[in-house]
Amino acid sequence: MLISTRGRYALRFLVDLAENQAGEGFITTQELADRQQVSHKYAERLMAVLSRKKFVHTQHGKGGGYRLDRSPEDYKVSEVLEAMSEELVPVECLKCEPNTCPRAENCRTLPMWEKLGGIIQNFFDGITIADLMK
Repeated sequence: MLISTRGRYALRFLVDLAENQAGEGFITTQELADRQQVSHKYAERLMAVLSRKKFVHTQHGKGGGYRLDRSPEDYKVSEVLEAMSEELVPVECLKCEPNTCPRAENCRTLPMWEKLGGIIQNFFDGITIADLMK
């Protein structure tokens, strides 16, 4: 399992919004890009995905930008990573539910991988954006 830049930056952007939005105010992609030291274009693309996935609220025009749709405590790291198409499984055969691997029935290592997959999922389920702000 390798978390992509896209997944890591989605988390960073959400933490940034949580730390910097004031009340009902909006933060522009330029502000996010500057603080996170990424290109404005990359920030725009990533924020568009977060908006489509209902992690942030968007307002267009003057005074517009992005803000969180819910409280930082209500964002689990696992849901953000999964929304960014991150696969939180340690091996290929665990990507499908139910497991379609022809060797699954006789695989001696499958229980180990399933246990590790559960540990990974539980780990990321137990961390919120609020936790990352601390």
